Amino acid sequence: MKIARFVGFAGVLMIAFVFCFAQVSFASDSLQVGVAVVDITPPVGFPMAGYYHERLAEGSIDPLKAKAIVFKDGQVEAALVVCDLIGIALDLSLAVRKRASEMTGIPVSNIVITATHSHTAPDYMKELYLHLGKENKDPLRAGYIDKLVAGPVEAIIKAQSSAKRSVLEYGSARQKYAVSFNRRSVMRDGSVRTWMSHDNPEVVRAAGPIDPDIELLTIRDETGQANCVLSNFALHLDTVGGMKWSADYPYFIEKSLRNSIGSDVVSIFATGTCGDINHVDPKSRERNKADFIGDSIGGSILQQLPTLKTLKESTLVVKSRVVTLPLQEASKEEVASSVVILQSARKKEKVEFLDHVTAHKKLMLDQFRHRDPYANTVEHITWGLSRSLSNIGESIPVEVNVIAIGDDVAIVCLPGEVFVELGLAIKQGSPFTTTMVVELSNCVETVYVPTRAAYAGGSYEVTNSALKPGGGEILVETALSLLREAATARSRSAVSKPN
Repeated sequence: MKIARFVGFAGVLMIAFVFCFAQVSFASDSLQVGVAVVDITPPVGFPMAGYYHERLAEGSIDPLKAKAIVFKDGQVEAALVVCDLIGIALDLSLAVRKRASEMTGIPVSNIVITATHSHTAPDYMKELYLHLGKENKDPLRAGYIDKLVAGPVEAIIKAQSSAKRSVLEYGSARQKYAVSFNRRSVMRDGSVRTWMSHDNPEVVRAAGPIDPDIELLTIRDETGQANCVLSNFALHLDTVGGMKWSADYPYFIEKSLRNSIGSDVVSIFATGTCGDINHVDPKSRERNKADFIGDSIGGSILQQLPTLKTLKESTLVVKSRVVTLPLQEASKEEVASSVVILQSARKKEKVEFLDHVTAHKKLMLDQFRHRDPYANTVEHITWGLSRSLSNIGESIPVEVNVIAIGDDVAIVCLPGEVFVELGLAIKQGSPFTTTMVVELSNCVETVYVPTRAAYAGGSYEVTNSALKPGGGEILVETALSLLREAATARSRSAVSKPN
């Protein structure tokens, strides 16, 4: 099922014409926007992310990119860079934001680096950990870490230098064909289980909602030409599989947009809160493929583009706040047991999946919580190793960021893999017409961020959360507080401007 099914060839041409050559009306004389793309594809032989065993890449299906968008309004600037990675380690975030700030003058707190969560992307955290510690490293792997840090910085620099007066249009589309599903199910015994077919007579219902809306922000230059489509949708990226690099379904979103709008348009896909959402319909045996999902989302976007509203006022307000989220425990006995489980898994002995997940998490927590960890963590795990979080203590500091443009658009950036209910709560409480809620920003080490209620049901996502219950609600409260502050600051700015 390709894009023609969604909008039709004639419809696609009409959308492209309307979108590219509509009359230009600038939101303000001061707002400028720049976009840039840099390749961050690793070499063949670099470790791949996504699972609990090492697998080395054998090639590439499509390239991995760092895509940056920079907003400039007088002295206020903000940068968002979206990377085709499984997550953003805090070590990577700190390195990129510090260097980018030094090179551009954009404050560190106004720079956000986020990940799409592709599972066919690099498992880079151990190599970055070794690199920062100046420990012996494989030359191929060390070389890629240099590229990985430099790529997002280069994208931000290029986006800033290319910033120009732009027309911004905002709104949302709704998925026309169902490609997202809540992957948690309530069972008859009251527990919750992940990835259950609803053919199972023990399944009562889906454990939560989905978010069917695709939030949109488009950027056109003074000629009316489309430069960028920034989209935000809550759907997990794990649709490709195999041993080759791929950006997953966002690659096909961009492909469908370029086929209709023009080959130069940049599609920046920012992943919504999809910690409990994936692409497998529990009521069907058919699994949607990456191209179908990308074409479907792209088709939904294209149908909606002519109806988007032009942003008439574009004062830029940027807010951020660091909050601390309580970490789970990792006792000496738990760590010792976890080491045994991980050693068994490495020998390819049978290990229960959730036991394996728990063991990995406990080793990560051991490193975070203890001045003298009970285990030598680097010998046992790859992702989860962190220089900046070593011996951090009982809680993890994370940042919540808000980029607000005028009265109508806000981008909220959260750490970790966030449950969809939390993102919906932020959208529903936001004073901005269009609110993008972006997960996996600046810090992935929380791993999953469930709702407080989800901890009672258990299953995979709860097992794979490093946080105690309540962390997700703290993020929601912080985001809503920052959104209110941004709306208030915007109102004051509007009042102070001369007529």
